[in-house]
Amino acid sequence: MKIRSLRQRKTDTETPRKIKRLKYIAVLPSFITLLNGAFGFIAIIIASRSPVLRYSLPLMPRSSMTSFAVAGYLIFLAMIADMLDGRVARLTRTTSSFGGQLDSLCDVISFGIGPAFLMFKLSEFHFEHLNLQPLVFSVLAGRGIFFSAIIYAMCAVVRLARFNVENEEDESAHMSFSGIPSPAAAGVVVSLVLLHQQFFSRGDPDLSQNPTSVELITVFGLPIITLLTGILMVSRIRYPHVANQLLRSKKTPPTLLAIFASCILIIWNFQLAMVIGFCGFALFGVVRWIVLCILRKGHPKPEAGASS
Repeated sequence: MKIRSLRQRKTDTETPRKIKRLKYIAVLPSFITLLNGAFGFIAIIIASRSPVLRYSLPLMPRSSMTSFAVAGYLIFLAMIADMLDGRVARLTRTTSSFGGQLDSLCDVISFGIGPAFLMFKLSEFHFEHLNLQPLVFSVLAGRGIFFSAIIYAMCAVVRLARFNVENEEDESAHMSFSGIPSPAAAGVVVSLVLLHQQFFSRGDPDLSQNPTSVELITVFGLPIITLLTGILMVSRIRYPHVANQLLRSKKTPPTLLAIFASCILIIWNFQLAMVIGFCGFALFGVVRWIVLCILRKGHPKPEAGASS
C-alpha cells in the first residue's frame, strides 16, 4: 500500500505532457510541395527502367528521349515546384513548421535519392560495357560508383536535417545558405546527365564494340563530381540565395544584361546552360571561400593587448 501511494503521489505531481495536434493544413502550398516529391519519385521509377527505351513527348511525337533524360527533366520540374511552394505560402500567409518539414522530406526524395540513383544507373549502364583490366581495378571502380551514390544521398539527408534545425522563419535571414542547397547540388548532377544524354545519343549506339571516352568520363568523372557535390552540401561554405537576392532589390543595367544573356543561352541550349549555371554556382562558393581564407591569413586579427 505504501509503494502504491508513492507511485500515485508521483503521477499526481507530474505535469501532463502536451501533445500538439495539427488541425489545419494550407492546401495550395502543401499540394505544390507534394508535387515536388511526386516528380522525384516518378524520376526514380523511370530511371530504373531500361535505358534502351525511348519516350516520345505528347506535343512532339517525332522527338524522343531516353529514360535517363526523362528522369532528369522530372527532377527539374521538382525544382520548379520547390521554388513555388515557399513563394505561394508567403503570398497567402500560410507559412508553418509543417510546411517546412514537408518540404524537407520531399527534397530528400527529389534532390537526394533521385540524383544519386540517376547517377548510379547511368554510370552502371556504361560500366557494364567497359572491359576494365585488371580485375581489381574493375571491382574498385564499381564499388566507387556505389559508394559515391550512397554518400551523396546521406549528405542530402544530413543537409536538410541541419537546415530544419537552423532555419529561421524570417525571410530576411534567407539571403544565403550554409553549404550548397540541395536543389543546386541536384542540379549539378542532373545537368551533367542531361548534357551527356544530348551528346551521347548522337554517337554510335553499339557500345560493346566501340567504347568511347564519353563512357570513361561517365564511369569515373560523374561519380567523383557527385561525391564532391555531396560534401559541399554538408560543408559550411556560404552560398547566396540567388532568387531572394535577385527579387528583393533593384539591379544595375549590367545585371539586367547578364540575366538577359542567360535567358538567351537557355533558349539556345538548355542542357549546356544548366551545366554552366549549376556547376558555376557550385564553383563560385568554393572559389569565394578560398579567396576569403587567403585574405584572412594575409590580414591576421590583432591581439587583445596590441589593440588596447
